[in-house]
Amino acid sequence: MEFLPYFIATGILSGLLAGLFGVGGGLTTVPILALILSAQGFPEAHVMQVAIGTSLAVIALTALSSARAHHGHRAVAWKTVGALVPGLVLGALLGAWTAHGLSTVVLARIVGVGALAVALKMLLQADPRVRYQAPGRGWLTAAGTGIGWASALIGIGGGSLTVPFLRLCGYEMRQAVGTSAAAGIPIAWAGAAGFIWTGWQVQGLPAGQLGYISLPGFAAVAAASVLMAPVGARLAHRLPQIWLQRAFAALLIVIGCTMLLGIR
Repeated sequence: MEFLPYFIATGILSGLLAGLFGVGGGLTTVPILALILSAQGFPEAHVMQVAIGTSLAVIALTALSSARAHHGHRAVAWKTVGALVPGLVLGALLGAWTAHGLSTVVLARIVGVGALAVALKMLLQADPRVRYQAPGRGWLTAAGTGIGWASALIGIGGGSLTVPFLRLCGYEMRQAVGTSAAAGIPIAWAGAAGFIWTGWQVQGLPAGQLGYISLPGFAAVAAASVLMAPVGARLAHRLPQIWLQRAFAALLIVIGCTMLLGIR
């Protein structure tokens, strides 16, 4: 119970980011959960897998709330989401399987590098110019597989990859954010299922686990996150996007450095 306020604060931040940027909030949720689990004395060998699996379980609910809010603003391209789904599901399952075979240190480094890479992209190209037209269904499926794999590997909803991809395909920023929020649903559900499956027979996990998902952490973080996602979605349609992206980039720099330097 002493860690409950930290879980709730993590959920508030995750929900706001989900609504604001069409991301699942995993790039903040995973590092914070890893630090909380480490402070609780969680088995070090499984800290990152549980942080990632729990993050995806939270995103499974947050993405539903965020997508519903964006749908209310008519900002979700559902046909594009449908074309991405087969690849997103396949990629997310592959990502969970890949993460199962990696150590906590390696996963922490991957999360840290991923956060810094996204931050750099946002700082140098906060609102990228459209370069290509929307690809066909086959290319969308292939892109979805790559996005799903990378997203599940580090416990994110895929927004940091899906939003720039959709921008380059010709979508304006708010529609890219809304569509990305909906695309996070299959990533999170498939990824969470993959982490339950791969962690099911793992020895040494404490009570309160469902595979690689921490049920107490999931319940506390998800409750706050789902409540805050619609708030973030409303803000996304009112605040200047470039300001928001740069603020998010600064946060990701701090998180990336923490993961690269703090998990041994």
